[in-house]
Amino acid sequence: MKKSTYTFLFFVISACGFAQTAHIKGVVLNEQNVPVQNVLVQAQHKQVHTNTNGFYFLEVTPAENISIQFQAENYLPVTYVESLRENQSFELNIRLSDASEQLQELVIDKNLRQRFEGTTIISPDVIRRIPGANAGVENILKTLPGVYSNNELSTQYAVRGGNYDENMVYVNEIEVYRPFLIRSGQQEGLSFTNTSMTDKVDFSSGGYQAKYGDKMSSVLDITYRKPTQFGGQLDASILGGGVTVDLASKDQKWTAITGFRYRNNALLVKSQDVEVDYKPRYLDAQSLITFQPSAKWEWSLLLNASKNVYEYTPLVKRTKFGTIGDAKEMSVYYEGSEIDQYQTYFGALKGVFKPNLENSYKVIASAYHTKEEEYYDIWGQYAMGNVSGDLGGNAGEVEYTVGLGSQLNHGRNNYDALIVSAEVKGQHKRGENEIEWGVRYVSEDVRDRLVEWEMVDSAGFSLAHPYFSTPNNQPYEPYQGELLPYQNVRATNFVKINRLNGFAQWSKRGAIGEHETFVNIGVRGHYWNVDAEGYETSDAQFTISPRAQFAIKPNWDNTDMVFRLSGGLYHQPPSYRELRAMDGSINPDVKAQQAVHVVLSNDYSFKIKETPFKLFTELYYKNMSNVNTYTLENVRIRYRADNNAEAYVYGADVRLNGEIVPGIESWFSVGYLKTEENYNNKGFIARPTDQRLKLGLMFQDYMPAIPNLKLYLNQVYNTGLPGGSPSYVDPYDYQIRLKNYMRTDAGFSYIFKDQTFTSDKKWLQPFEEVAVGFEIYNLFNNENAITNTWVRDVYSKVMYAIPNRMTMRTFNLKLNMRW
Repeated sequence: MKKSTYTFLFFVISACGFAQTAHIKGVVLNEQNVPVQNVLVQAQHKQVHTNTNGFYFLEVTPAENISIQFQAENYLPVTYVESLRENQSFELNIRLSDASEQLQELVIDKNLRQRFEGTTIISPDVIRRIPGANAGVENILKTLPGVYSNNELSTQYAVRGGNYDENMVYVNEIEVYRPFLIRSGQQEGLSFTNTSMTDKVDFSSGGYQAKYGDKMSSVLDITYRKPTQFGGQLDASILGGGVTVDLASKDQKWTAITGFRYRNNALLVKSQDVEVDYKPRYLDAQSLITFQPSAKWEWSLLLNASKNVYEYTPLVKRTKFGTIGDAKEMSVYYEGSEIDQYQTYFGALKGVFKPNLENSYKVIASAYHTKEEEYYDIWGQYAMGNVSGDLGGNAGEVEYTVGLGSQLNHGRNNYDALIVSAEVKGQHKRGENEIEWGVRYVSEDVRDRLVEWEMVDSAGFSLAHPYFSTPNNQPYEPYQGELLPYQNVRATNFVKINRLNGFAQWSKRGAIGEHETFVNIGVRGHYWNVDAEGYETSDAQFTISPRAQFAIKPNWDNTDMVFRLSGGLYHQPPSYRELRAMDGSINPDVKAQQAVHVVLSNDYSFKIKETPFKLFTELYYKNMSNVNTYTLENVRIRYRADNNAEAYVYGADVRLNGEIVPGIESWFSVGYLKTEENYNNKGFIARPTDQRLKLGLMFQDYMPAIPNLKLYLNQVYNTGLPGGSPSYVDPYDYQIRLKNYMRTDAGFSYIFKDQTFTSDKKWLQPFEEVAVGFEIYNLFNNENAITNTWVRDVYSKVMYAIPNRMTMRTFNLKLNMRW
C-alpha cells in the first residue's frame, strides 16, 4: 500500500475517538410472552426504558460482576450479574413475573454449558496478539494438543490423526470452504477467517454434537461480532496489513463490519535456501451487514471476495544435507516460472425469527464460487557433490560432483466450482429441555482439468515411469522401451453432486442428587448422488450418524470439576477431492468414510496461591472403516478413491491453562496419538498423519520494570511424520519419517494505550489502543523440512533425499491501532 494511503488512513482514524465500552441488549417479556414496555433497566448508574417492542439497549464500562436490574410496575424486580469485556455485545432476554423473584431458566450459565459440551473457547484478543508467520485462528489452534501442522506458511491443520479435509469451519453458522488446487502452504496467503472481525471462537476436536456437519475430525465454530457504534482497527506489518471498520445506526437496527486485508509472504520465502523472484499478492475483503427491523426478526448478509496471485520464478537452490562425516550439497539452477491464480467469491443470507423466548427459527442461503488456475513450466538442472570437512580452509566447499541431472515439471490445471446451499433450522426450549433440528440442501457443480507431467534424467539418460514394466538398465544397456514421462496425469472432469442432510437433537440440563448433569442425544442423516460426465450414473447413498454426550459436575466441596463422555458414529460423505483418484479419474461410487468416536474428558479448575488454573484431560479412540487412503505432500492431498482400507486412532491430550499474569491467559499442552491403516489387508502401517508426540506452549507475560512491554511466545514441537518417501511409491515399501518439527515464534509489544494503560498524551486521545510490536519467527533458526526432493543417480543406483526446508529466522515489525 502506498505511503499516501497510510497517511490518509491515519488522519481518518485520528479524527474519531470513543471510550472503552461494552453493550447490553435484549427483550423483556411477561409470562404470556408479550413484550413489556417502559421497564427500567439499570447498570453502573446508567438507565434506559424498554420500547413498545420490549427492546432495550444499554452502554456500560467493561468490568467484572456488573449488576443489571430490571424494574416495572406490577412485576417483581430481577437482578442478573455478568462480567463483560471490552467491545463485547451481550444479549440478555428475560421474562418478568408477578409470582416469583427468580429469573427462572431463561438465563443459562454459558461457560458451564460449553464445559459440558466439550468445546475449547479461544479469546479473540489472544488470536490477535500471539505471533506467527501466518497469524490468525489457525496459528493458535496449532498450540493445542491433538492439532498438528508442520507448515508455518499454511492455515491447514490436522486433528487427531485426520487430514486437512476432515475439519469443518463455520462462520456465523455458515460452512466455508478452502481452495482446491493449493499444493503448498506459501500459495495460500490468507485464511478465510478475518481475526479483526471475530467475536467468539469455539473449537471441538472430537465427540461433537449432531448439529455440526459430516466430517470425521473437528469443528471450528467462529462468530463475527455485531458492532454497536462507529469504530475500527488498523493492523500493519512488513508482511501486509488490514483495516476493519465498524458501523452502526443510532437505533441499532442497521450494523456493518467490513475488513480489508493484504498479505505478502516474500519476506518469509526469501528466508529459505532458494534464491527466487517471488511476487505473491493476496487480497481479501469481507463484510457482515445486519438488519434488525424488530425484536423478533434479524437479517444478516455475509460477503467475501478474495484473489490470490502467486508468481514464482526460482533461480538457484543450494541445500546441504547428510551427516558430518558424509556431508553433501545439492545445487539446482532453474529456468521457467509458475503463475497461479485463485479467485473465490462467497455470499450468505441469514434470517433469524424469534417469536418468543422459547422458540427460534433460522433460514440460511449461501453460494460459493471459486476459479483457480495453476500454470507452471520449471526446468531444474542439478549437481550434487561431497562437501569438504577439512578445517584447513576448504570446509563447507564442494570437493567433487557425484551426481548430475535435470528435471522438467509441466502443469496446466484449471478448477471451477459453484456450491449453492439452502438451510432451515429450529430451536425450541421447554424448561430444562432443548430441541434443535435442521435440514440443508447442497448442490455442487465442479469443472476440473488436470494436466501434469514430469521428465527426469541423469547425465542425459531419461528415466522411465517407476511402474513401467520394461527394464531400464541405463547407461549399461540401451533402453528399448517407450519413452514416457516419469509421471503423467491427464484428466478432464465435469461432476455434479446433490446432497440433502439434516439433524435432530435433544439436550437437557438436570441433576442427579446434588450433582449437575447435561445430556445430549442426536442423529444426522445425509443423502447424496454423484453425476459424473462420461461415467455410469452411480446409485444414491445414505448414511445415519447417531451421537451422544453426557456430562456431570459433582457437588464436591472446594472442587470444581466436570466429567464428560461423548461419541457416536461420524460419517464423511465424499467431496469431489475424495472422488478423484491419483490418475485423475472419477469413482462416483466412493462410499462415505466412517469413524466411531469415544472421548472421555475431564476439566478441573483450581487455584495455586490465588492464581487460577484449569487442567483439561481427554482420552480418545477412533475406529474407522471404508477408509479412503491418500498421500500428503506439503498441503496437497490425493486419494486412491477406493474405500479399500480400515484404520484406527487413539491418544491422550492434556492442556494446562493459567493466568500467571492476572487477566492474561497462557497454556502448555501435551498430546500423544498413534494412527495406522490397513490397505487391502496388507497389514497396518502408519498413516500420513501419524504424529505421535506433540508439545505446545502459548505464553503471555510482561516485564515488571516496564509493564507496558509485553512478551508473547508461541512454541510447537512435533515428532516427524511418515512423509519422507516419494508420493508415487508404495507406502508399504517406504516408511521414512521426516525430521522432528520444532518452531518458536516470539513477539514483543510496547503498549502505548489500551484498556489497562491510559495516557494523557494528546495524540493518543482518539484511540482505544495503540501498540508497536517486534516479532521473531523461528527464533532458534531450526531447519524444519516439509517434504523431501528425491534425486536419482543412474550410475550409483542411489536415490538421495534432499529436504525441502521451511522458513528460517525472520524478523517483523507490527503496528496495531484501535479506535
